[in-house]
Amino acid sequence: MSTNQPAGADAYDLVLQGGHVIDPANGVDRVCDVAIAKGKIARVAPGLSTSGAARVVDVAGHHVVPGLVDIHVHYFATCPRLGVSPDDHAFPGAVTTAVDTGTAGWQNFERFRREVIDRVRCRVFAYVNIVSTGMEVPENEQNPDEMDPRPTAEMARKHSDVVVGIKTAHFMQYGWTAVDRALEAGELAGMPAMFDFAPKPERSYEDLLLKKMRPGDIHTHIYARHIPSLDDTGKVHDYIWEARRRGVILDLGHGAGSFWYRLAVPCLEQGYLPDSISTDQHTGNVNGPVFNMLHTVSKMLNLGMSLNDLIYRSTVAPAREIGHPELGTLGEGAEADVAVIALREGRFGYWDCGRGKMIGDRKLECLMTIRAGKVVYDLEGRALDDWRTLGPSY
Repeated sequence: MSTNQPAGADAYDLVLQGGHVIDPANGVDRVCDVAIAKGKIARVAPGLSTSGAARVVDVAGHHVVPGLVDIHVHYFATCPRLGVSPDDHAFPGAVTTAVDTGTAGWQNFERFRREVIDRVRCRVFAYVNIVSTGMEVPENEQNPDEMDPRPTAEMARKHSDVVVGIKTAHFMQYGWTAVDRALEAGELAGMPAMFDFAPKPERSYEDLLLKKMRPGDIHTHIYARHIPSLDDTGKVHDYIWEARRRGVILDLGHGAGSFWYRLAVPCLEQGYLPDSISTDQHTGNVNGPVFNMLHTVSKMLNLGMSLNDLIYRSTVAPAREIGHPELGTLGEGAEADVAVIALREGRFGYWDCGRGKMIGDRKLECLMTIRAGKVVYDLEGRALDDWRTLGPSY
């Protein structure tokens, strides 16, 4: 292919050379070079001229993908009960955009923004919890008096540059109070809602999906033990397919207790795939069973989903679900959020929330994460010079 380009067109800051690019947003699935300049994707094409590039990194034999988008995390790191550091836990999993799902409510959201969102390099969006204090005060999650739609919606609108919706979770009391008030806040704010839902006799999963949720609302934890995805014969319920036809979004949400092979496998065998992949990463699962986003994606790869489909459901799909379709793409002019991943072959163990082990033959490993054109994670030092070329240290 010709490398003829306009004068100065190869004055790139960074070129990832020779990798297999998977960019579902633009239909790219082939070996290409990815050029970055001024924090943006400058060009994606085979055989780019690199004579004027500041740095060229050989990534041949590996995959180059858009930075992954994890729409269920707990990154309110100064809330020690759940929150983990975005930059420490997103980048090793190839994630450049993450969505904190309700760790903060309207009373503590601005502290979360001030202390975390505005300080970290990872792009962090958020759902505001319908509970005033979010998940910081556990007893408040069971108190309907702490669920006020109006200030919740006002806080969401005030910070609409980073807030993408309303969240309800963990409500174990009688009735639909948490769901209904989250929906009311969503209506007031003009935003979708995400549901971490526990069915009870008076509130069924079917009614949540078909009578409560709106198109664009998200149910997370679809393969959790407490979610009745399968009927008594092991068949996926018809109402799940109907909910999807109506535009309800069904998200993985692995978590510490919400991903069970015994449910996921029969669902996947019947074609019930998650609309998006997410981790529910928090203090209780970063040392297992979640670890990071790519580890979760690797589980689904070993359960039979294709790599291209998984990249789609970890980039394009979640970006659209949160109303930011400009993310999850390597299109020219897009912000340069990129990951280089290795596909390892061998024998690898993966365990689920039921403490069941699966042995797989493939594993995805993040080699490099680039956020807004800057290398923020470099496992093997690929963007660095050989130490022998650097001269004396004194």
